[in-house]
Amino acid sequence: MKLLIVEDEPALRTSLVEYLRQDGYVVEAAASYEQAHEKIKLYQYDCVLLDLTLPDGNGLDVVRTLKADRSPAGVLIVSARGALDDKVLGLELGADDYLAKPFHLSELSARLKAIIRRRQFQGQRHLLFQELTVFPDQARVLVNGEPVTLTRKEFDLLLYLLTNPGRVLTKESIAEHVWGDAADAADSFDFLYTHLKNLRRKLQDKGAGDYIRSVYGVGYKFSAE
Repeated sequence: MKLLIVEDEPALRTSLVEYLRQDGYVVEAAASYEQAHEKIKLYQYDCVLLDLTLPDGNGLDVVRTLKADRSPAGVLIVSARGALDDKVLGLELGADDYLAKPFHLSELSARLKAIIRRRQFQGQRHLLFQELTVFPDQARVLVNGEPVTLTRKEFDLLLYLLTNPGRVLTKESIAEHVWGDAADAADSFDFLYTHLKNLRRKLQDKGAGDYIRSVYGVGYKFSAE
């Protein structure tokens, strides 16, 4: 799952990035409205953590832009502006939740997972696809009830493909979603091919079908057909 943290306070921003990366997320950060606006226009995110008080703009305008662009990203407002009017307006604009500062990181994590479950997994704690069962919160995969040992990136790849069944995904979009900003520095997508090859082998070794389909000249799709 890929997150964008929009927070102008350096110490808190760094703390959030480190904590959420340890929690298994791909995390990018923006310190201003301008940076946030540029990133949401260029990239897709599963959830945006958004401070309202930014040095060069209002965080609520980020929510407006996301909704105008029909972005599938969830929005968790994290702000010291705890006034009822701010909370109501943020939720009315389309934010999924509102967490007032100061807060415990464990509560932030729980709220994030709840938003992603509602938006990506229809509120379910696990995903089913043919003989595959995937538990996103636990980074756990079963094939016909038997566990499969995957690396973190292999799991992230599977989860991204599984939440976009039948959809052709470009190599660029897959790499950017799973590796974040680091994908921009890559000279080729050989690393993506290697990870997908290993993922396919591990699933098939446990008896899963070959659902990772190459689409020549474009990328990949996850499909049983």
